Amino acid sequence: MPRDVTKRIRQRIYVHGRGWIFNSKDFQDIADLVTVRQVLGRLTKQGTILRLRKGVYHFPTISSLLNAPSNPDPDSVVRAIARANGWTVMPTGDTALNLLGLSKQVPAQYQYFSDGPSKKYEWEGGILVFKHRTNKETTSLSPRTALLVQALKALGENRVDRSIMGKLREEFSATELKLAAKEAKYSTSLVYNAIKELAAEKKAHHA
Repeated sequence: MPRDVTKRIRQRIYVHGRGWIFNSKDFQDIADLVTVRQVLGRLTKQGTILRLRKGVYHFPTISSLLNAPSNPDPDSVVRAIARANGWTVMPTGDTALNLLGLSKQVPAQYQYFSDGPSKKYEWEGGILVFKHRTNKETTSLSPRTALLVQALKALGENRVDRSIMGKLREEFSATELKLAAKEAKYSTSLVYNAIKELAAEKKAHHA
């Protein structure tokens, strides 16, 4: 096996930095999949990377407190699986709330809508559930807009108070909210009005 292939794969991992979660296909432009898997297998044996599940790897951040690899980010694991399969995904209700820090409860399952088949994956960090939905529902929104829409849907009218709106306004940039206001016009009136309000407040705050 050419040393150059190993060097280029290792270099890409290092460029992305610690915490990166990836799949074998993220290196298809460097070498064929058989070769890539051989290199990743060797890097795993060397302890450079960790194998989370079949075809999914982690270049772990090392916890200074525990002097051990930090836990992988479940959302990044989902994104790596989705990239490998060519799926578009977006988090559903409780998962969206958890990702935005609006819920401290760790989900028993991390659930996502997907334009791929319905699937369930188990790994040491929990259970990842992909629920099939039509292309329109999963691909018409950018990832950040989809996250915001799903969070607002999960909260419902009674829970979207000034405190929640303040947290969301801090979480999303003015550019992201402006785009969300354009993309989410076909969402429910509650969701769309909340996003419009957030975008207007963010714009006024930065004026």
